[in-house]
Formats: sequence, C-alpha cells, structure tokens
Amino acid sequence: FQQDGFLVLEGFLSAEECVAMQQRIGEIVAEMDVPLHCRTEFSTQEEEQLRAQGSTDYFLSSGDKIRFFFEKGVFDEKGNFLVPPEKSVNKIGHALHAHDPVFKSITHSPKVQTLARSLGLQMPVVVQSMYIFKQPHFGGEVSPHQDASFLYTEPLGWVLGIWIAVEDATLENGCLWFIPGSHTSGVSRRMVRAPVGSVPGTSFLGSEPARDNSLFVPTPVQRGTLVLIHGEVVHKSKQNLSDHSRQAYTFHLMEASGTTWSPENWLQPTAELPFPPLYT
Repeated sequence: FQQDGFLVLEGFLSAEECVAMQQRIGEIVAEMDVPLHCRTEFSTQEEEQLRAQGSTDYFLSSGDKIRFFFEKGVFDEKGNFLVPPEKSVNKIGHALHAHDPVFKSITHSPKVQTLARSLGLQMPVVVQSMYIFKQPHFGGEVSPHQDASFLYTEPLGWVLGIWIAVEDATLENGCLWFIPGSHTSGVSRRMVRAPVGSVPGTSFLGSEPARDNSLFVPTPVQRGTLVLIHGEVVHKSKQNLSDHSRQAYTFHLMEASGTTWSPENWLQPTAELPFPPLYT
C-alpha cells in the first residue's frame, strides 16, 4: 500500500454482506424524496439561477445527511422521471455511515477496525460515505483525480479511502484505474468552498495536470473486494457502457490525531454530526 498508494484486498466482505447493502439501498431508493431543485420546472434565467443555487445548497449541506444525486438527463423539464427512479441515481451521500444501521455496521465492523489498526491509525474518524451506482449504459466516467483534492488535511497523507465492490467491477462496467506510486508528490488542485451564497458554491485552486494514460493500471475486482485508496493516489474510472451496474460502497477515514481538517473543504463536521470515531 505504501509503495503503490492503493491495495486490493479480495474477499473482504461476504456475498451476504454485499446483498444486505444492495437490499437496503433498494429500500432507501424506493422511499426517496426527489429534491425540489430536480422536480421544479424552471424556464426563466432567474429561475435557472435559483435552481443552481438550490442544487448547490443541497450538495453543500449533505455532509451529515442521506441525499440523492442523479445522472444527467433523467428528468423531463417538469421534473418527472424519464427512466425508472432506481436507474436514475448516480450516488447517495454523504452520511449513510452515520444514519443507516446497515451501513453503520459495515463501516464500523470489527474487520474494518482491525484493518485500520494494522495501518497504524490511532484515532481514525469517518468523514463521509457514498453509495455509487455506476448505472448500466450511462454511468458516467470519473476523470483522474486525487481524493485529497476534495478532502484536504494538514499535514497531507492522513486521508484513506475504503472502497468496497458491492458488485463485480470489470473493464466493461467501469472498474477503478490507478497510477501506482502517484501518491508521493502532494496534490495538484484543491476544491474549496466559495463564500456563502455564491454559485456554484465551490471553486478549484490549481489544476489537474495532463496525465499519461498509459500509466494507469486497471483493477477489476470481484464483489466483496475492498480497495484501499491513499488520499493522494491518482485514480479514475471509465463510463459504464455494459448492461450491468457497478455498485460500490465507499467511505473515507482521517487520522484525527495530529491532523487538521481544512476549514476550506466543502464538507465540514456539524454540531449534529461531528466526524464519528471509527473505533467503537
């Protein structure tokens, strides 16, 4: 892990644990409230600005909630679904780990705690979680990035991604790709919160350099595999053009001992949800 910046751990979760997550997500999606900014018809420029603001606020205040983010083009102009709702969701974030019992138990499971201890984490806290759908045929590509661009700490090096394949991730359905060893030279850009009330609500400092595509190594994995992702390793995934979704549950840990969470990060702990300690 220290050499490459990522590590594949096969068979980390059982098929039963993966099925339990999928079933629970099915229930959550069946009960979901589609956010107002997706449902309202907007025609004038002013209304479009209000929609953008609503979308921005919905995202920026999602750190301590279970919220829904959709693929492009799944709603008509009146906010009705053009595809089945369960096929419309891009991801659910960013606090499943805190508010849902199934995801809370996976996140804080003894084997995850043992893994964190084996990596030498003293006081890890859970900063966010996401359930990613990677829908068949239009699950979008994720361009090359470093997680620490969005989850910045001082010093760097103390954010760790835990990515769990809930379904098989293949070359066809959009598995992860990494540049091995790319986690040792800091971050090239940072996403920071803009002043309150501005749209889009975040901005970037620096820029993502052009990357040599030939450096990326694909990591197809079977369901139940856990992939450890260093906060600064460069990774991406391609669009899902297959007939099968590529669902994953992912969450991020920060070593809270001796580490400062940047106050400029889009995601901030709240009074309602301080970052919960991993070790229970």
